[in-house]
Order: sequence, then structure tokens, then C-alpha cells
Amino acid sequence: MDFPVDPSSPSSTSDLDILPPSPSSPISCAAPPAVSTLDDSVQLEPRRNPPRDRRPLARKECTRPFAPELEHVCGRPLGLRFDKKTGDLYIVDAYFGLMVVGPDGGLATLVAKEAEGEPFRFTNDLDIDESEDVIYFTDSSTTYHRRQFLNAFLSGNRTGRLMKYDKSSKGLEVLLRGLAFPNGVALSKDGLFLLAESATGRILRLWLKGPNAGKFDVFADLPGYPDNIKRNSTGEFWVALHAKKGPVLRFLLSNSLIGNFALSLPISLQKLHLLLVGGKAEATAVKLGKEGEILEVVEDKEGKTVQFISEVEERDNKLWIGSVMGPFIGIYDLN
Repeated sequence: MDFPVDPSSPSSTSDLDILPPSPSSPISCAAPPAVSTLDDSVQLEPRRNPPRDRRPLARKECTRPFAPELEHVCGRPLGLRFDKKTGDLYIVDAYFGLMVVGPDGGLATLVAKEAEGEPFRFTNDLDIDESEDVIYFTDSSTTYHRRQFLNAFLSGNRTGRLMKYDKSSKGLEVLLRGLAFPNGVALSKDGLFLLAESATGRILRLWLKGPNAGKFDVFADLPGYPDNIKRNSTGEFWVALHAKKGPVLRFLLSNSLIGNFALSLPISLQKLHLLLVGGKAEATAVKLGKEGEILEVVEDKEGKTVQFISEVEERDNKLWIGSVMGPFIGIYDLN
């Protein structure tokens, strides 16, 4: 879930390095999760977009960042995965669907743009099962495009789908449908598949193998609304929360009539988004254990360093943090 705003904050030395640019109730656990605070601030340079003009949209204008009106022309890649066997990079673009580019780069080619005759409108994330040579990916809505993400989130829309693409047979199958804003996906090490359902604040678990194959349940009920989910080397999962479950969002999501009323208010999407998050920009990531228990929380409650994070990847005892709303990469040292 994303909406572009211009972040800025005071600068200071921090162990969270920012690299300038060139995405039911809480689960109980036996012991309280560890909580780390990202409370040091750094300077995020505001973006300076060139003045807009009224010329017809064309790909030559795709050099301007954070321009929702150009997304259907320029594309909006939301998920990336390398196939470790071939070196190919698979991409899910919100508007263009599932695509692939070879190890040497170049022009991406289309793999799939529809399933069961229904075009993709909001393809979001993917993961690759290299042992089975298949790709799992989400389409967050068959009604709304990415730039209409607030409509998909608040309207009670449940048209999201989870797909499976077989690279050998080129076959495409819909595994789950009727989902409420399906977002990030991740494979476990033991034949399970995890799916972030953003509008409900849940992580769903789908069995891919064994006697329960095809069944799914709730893996974790989170304290916020998840974006992407990533597995670390030990089989645990980091989930980026776009926002916490505050009273305003709980109320608006309690009934689709209320959510649709909010969408009809004569205010900008920026102001509506700020209203939804309680007027507070913050950042929260949670680490989940293999049974969905919360093991650790890393957060910036005041949004002094990072805001509205969309992805957390653990590598070499560091967290690499990204946001669809800010042009930066944050690095947090777990030591």
C-alpha cells in the first residue's frame, strides 16, 4: 500500500544508514517480543520534480519520479525475484503483470497479464519455488489499479487473487480468490506459503504439500496493516507494517459503507491517507516465528528516521529497509 509524500527530517549520526536513491487479536507468545527503536534521525532530501505540462503522456516522460498519472504508461514494478538457477529476474508490475528480464538485463518481456480471462489490475508481489519451478504472485484487486489503492483498501473490495505460474508448462492457475488486498508473499522452508492480506491486518498460511495441501488458515493477526513479508536464513519472517491498527482505521474498515463514505469526502488523497494513519507517520516491522508468534519489533514511533516502510530484508545481521513513499534505503544493524 503506498501513496507518495515528501519526507524530511533533521540530520544526525545514526546506526540506521540512509542511502540516497540513484517497496482477531495480536498473536500471543511465550515471552514478550524484543523491541528496538529507530529513534535517531537523518536527512532525507525532498524530491524536486520538474514542472508538469499538459502534453500527451508518453514514455519519454518516464524520467519523472512519483507520478501516479504516468504509472500505466511507465509501469510500476512492485515485486522482484531472481531465479537462482537461470539468473533471470522476474518482475510483477502493478500495470503490466508478470514479466521477466534475462541475466544481462535489457527489455523485460511479458509472461502473463491475465488469469481465467480476468486481466490483472494490481499485480503486487511474487516468490519463486525453485524446487517445483513455479512462481506464486498476487493481484491485489480486479477492480482497482495501484493508484486507486485507497479505494481497494477502504471499499471492502474482496477481488484479490493468488496465482501460480508453472514455468515449464506455462500454465497459470488461480489458487485463492476473494481476498482483501493480498499483498506480499513468501515461501517457508517446509512447504507452506504465507500471504499478507493488507486490509485485514493478517498473514494467511496456505499448505502447498502434504495431507493439508490446498487448505489455508490465519498464520498471524498483526498489530498493523502488512505490506511485504520476507523470510530470513533461519526460516523466520520479517513483515513491514504500513500503519498500525489505530481507532480511525479500525472504524473505517469496520463497514464498507463507512469506508466508501470516507472515499467520497471532498479532501485530497494525501489528506485522507494522513487521516487514516491518525495524522502520524511512523515505521514498524515485526519478526514472526515459524508458528506466527511475534519474536521482535523494530519501530520508529515518531517517524524521525523512516516512515511508512514497505519491505524489510534481513542479510548479514542487518535489516535492509525500503519504502514506496520515500527515495531511500535504510540499513539497521541488528548487533
